[in-house]
Amino acid sequence: MTETRTASYEGMFLLAQSATMDFAGAVQHVRDILTKGEAEIIAMSKWDERRFAFEIKRQKRGVYILAYFSCKTDRVVEIERSCSLSETVLRSMITSAEHLTLEEMQATDAQQALADEGVMRKQEAEARAAAEPVAVTAAAAAEESASAEPAPAATEDAPAS
Repeated sequence: MTETRTASYEGMFLLAQSATMDFAGAVQHVRDILTKGEAEIIAMSKWDERRFAFEIKRQKRGVYILAYFSCKTDRVVEIERSCSLSETVLRSMITSAEHLTLEEMQATDAQQALADEGVMRKQEAEARAAAEPVAVTAAAAAEESASAEPAPAATEDAPAS
């Protein structure tokens, strides 16, 4: 029985902007893909958020998540397959990170910043949702008053009292 080797990898995951409405959930999705592939996450951080040069699956913007992890070499295929089947992950690229030391990989770790950004985005979404019904109600009231028919005027045929 041959023993499979464990290696270090660098993974870049491109997430759809629409999927990052729940940023913490999107980051957790990447974590789930890696843990399903029996990978040990060394470091994870948000690399960038930008507009694409061309649309990818009808998306114009996306968020890049950079992850360093170690796993058995035969599990990388499963991780890549999970990424290609995911609706959240638009693109992924996994390369060997054997040229980096463990300390260099750990220096890029920003998992706490990812968690903080997830909480912040959730609070912003809740604040927008709380403010939205007021705006909708005001707009609906304005629309309703504009479409309301005026009361019928007294006609000349009616007898005067």
